[in-house]
Amino acid sequence: MTVRPPLPYEFLPQVPSFELTSEDFTDGGGLAEEFIHAGGNLSPQLAWAGLPEGTRSIAVTCFDPDAPTGSGWWHWLALNLPAGTTGLARGAGSSDADLPGERSFHGPNDFPGNKYDGAAPPPGAPHRYAFAVHALDVAELDVAADTPAAQIGFHVTFHTLARAVITAEYGV
Repeated sequence: MTVRPPLPYEFLPQVPSFELTSEDFTDGGGLAEEFIHAGGNLSPQLAWAGLPEGTRSIAVTCFDPDAPTGSGWWHWLALNLPAGTTGLARGAGSSDADLPGERSFHGPNDFPGNKYDGAAPPPGAPHRYAFAVHALDVAELDVAADTPAAQIGFHVTFHTLARAVITAEYGV
């Protein structure tokens, strides 16, 4: 049996949650080929509801805690989404132009790229992909398009009012 590292959200300050769903996978289920890096490389559809009062913007991230790096692997960082956003369509992670709002943009993932890049684990046990939606207390994060993912994660965590996470698996 493979011992898996915990999800990073277990170590961060606890915050309220809200509803997060996807038409493309179920929590704990698998990712289809269209969401895999070597497949279609599309970001899955996500929908959320019940953000707390005081939400001024939203960040969406995807993180693989099982990557053999000692620090996981960032697959997606969509930032400064308008507070009224209730979801992202399949493929919204392809470019900044596919995100809602004038100030929304993608931070750099670990591939590197400023977009969604899907699951690409090495052969072995399946990896988990934690898709998280963060309700933030600022209209814009103080980060740029070239700010490293770990630094963006710090800013997101510092400004999070509430967070919802669903996890999918993929392995080769």
